[in-house]
Amino acid sequence: MNQQPSGHMHCSLYPSEPHTSRAQRPIYLILVFGGLVSTVTLVSILKSSGLSVTTTAVINLILVHYLFLLTVPFRIHYYAYNEWRLSPAFCRLVSATLHGHMFLSFIFYVIILVIRDIGFFKRTSRLAFYRRLHAVAFSASIWLVIFGILFPVTFSNYGTNGTNGTNCFRFGSALKDQSVRILNYVISCAVLLTVLAFTGCQLYILIRLLQLYKMAAFKHQEFWAQVKSFLFVLIMIVCFFPYHIFRIYYVVNFNNDLRLEGQNEVFLAVNALSCFDMLIFLGKCRWATKMAFSCVDCCK
Repeated sequence: MNQQPSGHMHCSLYPSEPHTSRAQRPIYLILVFGGLVSTVTLVSILKSSGLSVTTTAVINLILVHYLFLLTVPFRIHYYAYNEWRLSPAFCRLVSATLHGHMFLSFIFYVIILVIRDIGFFKRTSRLAFYRRLHAVAFSASIWLVIFGILFPVTFSNYGTNGTNGTNCFRFGSALKDQSVRILNYVISCAVLLTVLAFTGCQLYILIRLLQLYKMAAFKHQEFWAQVKSFLFVLIMIVCFFPYHIFRIYYVVNFNNDLRLEGQNEVFLAVNALSCFDMLIFLGKCRWATKMAFSCVDCCK
């Protein structure tokens, strides 16, 4: 077995490292602002009198963003110096947090959209907890499952064959295992199909409302509630869709091009821009409402 000196491993194994590092630094710097957006949104939500199931899901989604954003400074430092100065175990933790953020965010998006769509098709009022204690218990049970079961099981097996020393976020060697490749195919295909299904569903709802209310739809609260749901779908399309399409390509060709692993990290960074989803709630989309009203007036 040929071994390369550790001092040259970083440059020879990962020829695209400088390019991918330059691409990721600005993305993670921008993500720091996402924390401020989430904070403002969380404060406004907590000031509300009641907690619907959707609102509770949004609060938990913000907490997922917070946990991920705590690890962003370590990524910025690594991509600034191209050197990992902390323990390999902590590298695994930081890397696993990004993947966990991606999947947990996706799950909460699905919960939010399913609840909203059920309310539309069944013409029911919003689902709500009778007491705040029930909302707290619901959230606590979710995080108990995450930290009590999912996280220990995942972290104990994640990145155990990764690189050591000054390299980090290089765990592509796990794809040599056929079961890992199959799992990646299944997850990516499931995410892509789910996004396509919600896209079709939300387009159908918006078209149906436009047919029902015609131009007056822009003045109906129900229409703007569904626009907000469609914005969640757009976030899924922009942030999740490209990564999982590339992920399938990466899993198929990971042995043929070493640069794919660095490019995969860039797509992961773009995926993390979903932290800005809370912009949907700021100002309750007043800018969009004003724009729509202007368009309606122009068409009269």
